[in-house]
Amino acid sequence: MNQSAIDRGYAHAKTVFAEWGVDSDAAIGKLKAVPISLHCWQGDDVNGFETAGAPGGGLAVTGNYPGRARNGDELRSDLELAYKLLPGKHRLNLHALYAETSGKKVERDAQGPEHFARWMDWAKSIGIGVDFNPSYFAHPKANDGFTLAHRDDGIRKFWIDHGKCSRRIARAFAEKLGTPCVNNVWIPDGYKDTPVDRKSPRERLEKSLDAVFADKIDESLVLDAVEGKLFGIGSESYVVGSHEFYLGYAIRRNKLVCLDAGHYHPTEQMSDKISSVFTSLGRILLHVSRGVRWDSDHVVTLNDDLLAIAQELVRGDYLDRTHIGLDYFDASINRVAAWVIGTRNMLKALLIALLEPIQQLKDAEESGDYTKRLAMQEEIRTLPVGAVWDHYCAQSGVATGLDWLDEVRRYEKSVLSIR
Repeated sequence: MNQSAIDRGYAHAKTVFAEWGVDSDAAIGKLKAVPISLHCWQGDDVNGFETAGAPGGGLAVTGNYPGRARNGDELRSDLELAYKLLPGKHRLNLHALYAETSGKKVERDAQGPEHFARWMDWAKSIGIGVDFNPSYFAHPKANDGFTLAHRDDGIRKFWIDHGKCSRRIARAFAEKLGTPCVNNVWIPDGYKDTPVDRKSPRERLEKSLDAVFADKIDESLVLDAVEGKLFGIGSESYVVGSHEFYLGYAIRRNKLVCLDAGHYHPTEQMSDKISSVFTSLGRILLHVSRGVRWDSDHVVTLNDDLLAIAQELVRGDYLDRTHIGLDYFDASINRVAAWVIGTRNMLKALLIALLEPIQQLKDAEESGDYTKRLAMQEEIRTLPVGAVWDHYCAQSGVATGLDWLDEVRRYEKSVLSIR
């Protein structure tokens, strides 16, 4: 789309939103301040740099689209293209299994900041922040489905030490990059079939988490989060780290709780949990995904579930207290495009929410005029949000419409196709 058409469209949209009492320039200004943390594992199908095996630990990646990143340089190159195609300044979400050890065998309980030095230098050079995750999967000591809740003291200690290492690495990222690092703990621990003892694994997990978090680290540097799940592959009947377990733990220990859009029953809405959790916690972490019948981690689309998440964050004035990351992996399509599609949809959903006449909607609700509330909710669905989005992209020097896909195709032809 040419610039004059974008300008004309935005001039009209700005007038329309003003008639609803909404300042579209202010909405764009707020959106600019929201970083999305792009997950590195979309770029290489959660393989990491330790082995060439399957990810395991309840994770399953399907598809064989050509061009998967095979090392840090390729993954960083792919990410750079994705960032180039997104308006705003965003972040990276990095897992511990992406350590770069110069070909040396370094166990996860011995990882240090030096094994992520290239990630740090790269992030510094392009001006982005980094979030971190210990990797409690795809490892021989996780083969039986248990890590921090393992009954074996030695295996449990290995994973505790890995968690401690990860927090030190997260601190190094924060110090190097000048922005806090969210360090998120997710474990696959659980049983495929119905257990007799649900209590003991949870008691072990609580003690393990206390040990992981024992070292005091300034919260201006590292924000620790814990992530629950309803079930996973191999833990269909019982997950030690359930939502209820982690919510209670986060409240008692002053941690962030991570809400993942794919980690609940298909009839549950993650958006409905946001305001409830914020009554007890100061900050939260969101992992935005799209489940299809289960935690299948499809690329985020602009559907009602995503809109509901964005609306809760904006209507509740939670944006400054929420860390938003993406978490999906699709190997059936171009992996760079998967990042771009998902992130742009997350940003579009936030923009739609920021362009709502929230006070008018609240006034109708508080006066008991639910007819007006519903009529307004439906009418604003067709307001010219697209013109505001195009203006934001053009203003940011980013391709509008599907023009970004042309750049991905050129990159696919010149780079991805020869891997």
